[in-house]
Amino acid sequence: MNWTEITVNVKLKDVETASAIANMAVPYGIYIEDYSDLEQGALEIAHIDLIDEELVKKNREKAIIHIYISECDNAAEALEFLKERLRAENIEFECGAVGVDDKDWNENWKKYFKASEIGEKLTIVPSWEKYDNVNNRTLLHIDPGAAFGTGTHATTSLCLELLEKHSASGKAMLDIGCGSGILAIASVLLGCERAVGVDIDAQSVKTAKENAEINNVEENSEFIVGDLAEKVQGKYNIVCANIVADVIIRLFENVADYMAEDAIFITSGIIDIRANDVLKAAEKCGFKLTEECTRDNWCAYTFKKI
Repeated sequence: MNWTEITVNVKLKDVETASAIANMAVPYGIYIEDYSDLEQGALEIAHIDLIDEELVKKNREKAIIHIYISECDNAAEALEFLKERLRAENIEFECGAVGVDDKDWNENWKKYFKASEIGEKLTIVPSWEKYDNVNNRTLLHIDPGAAFGTGTHATTSLCLELLEKHSASGKAMLDIGCGSGILAIASVLLGCERAVGVDIDAQSVKTAKENAEINNVEENSEFIVGDLAEKVQGKYNIVCANIVADVIIRLFENVADYMAEDAIFITSGIIDIRANDVLKAAEKCGFKLTEECTRDNWCAYTFKKI
């Protein structure tokens, strides 16, 4: 499969808003080049102060957002959407687009995706990387491929932290918009009896199944191609939706149909400027906010049906 790589160059002050817009255009495969704190980052992460000369020459006043769009989607439409929304926000930008193949896609992920500890128990480990588990954490090995969900994005890590608090033996979990399957798989590794993930993108569901096999939880998980919860049956103790604000607002209308008694609804993928819209929709549909956390202008919430 071929891919189109879109690059968006913006000033540092605009990178958060621009990356949120990029996530609206395509909910997977975005990473950000930001060299503004290169020296400090090198010391804190790699514990070195000798930096490659080419990196030193990088522009410190701008960031580059990289977006990947499969040949199955409309790259031209996504590019026009990006330009329109960036102009609407009065953001100065430069856009470019080039074709890349699967090998380039995978290599880019491998360069920027490293093992990361999340919450008190979980560590997300790329399938190609070795991790010295000295603290005996729960390891989730994952190869995101072309699906969203590595744990490094704030929306996913916030969701995982909330999920860690509630996953327990005997519980069933439903992940609406499962992407790479990371949330469903994590719930099983953290104690849930079973998990079901659903995604409208067939490639994401294929990737999720492969990741379940990598983590030896294929017997406790199921992944379905479908639009939101249209093909889902049964009741669940935990329902997760790490999508976007507009979709979560729609879900409040019928998500209770899939929730067991005393179940929780964990939501993430909500940019802070849309937080009030989500909270108002939740209250209108009879949901009570029980937990909230934020990071990098993203919000995640836990709700209970009143």
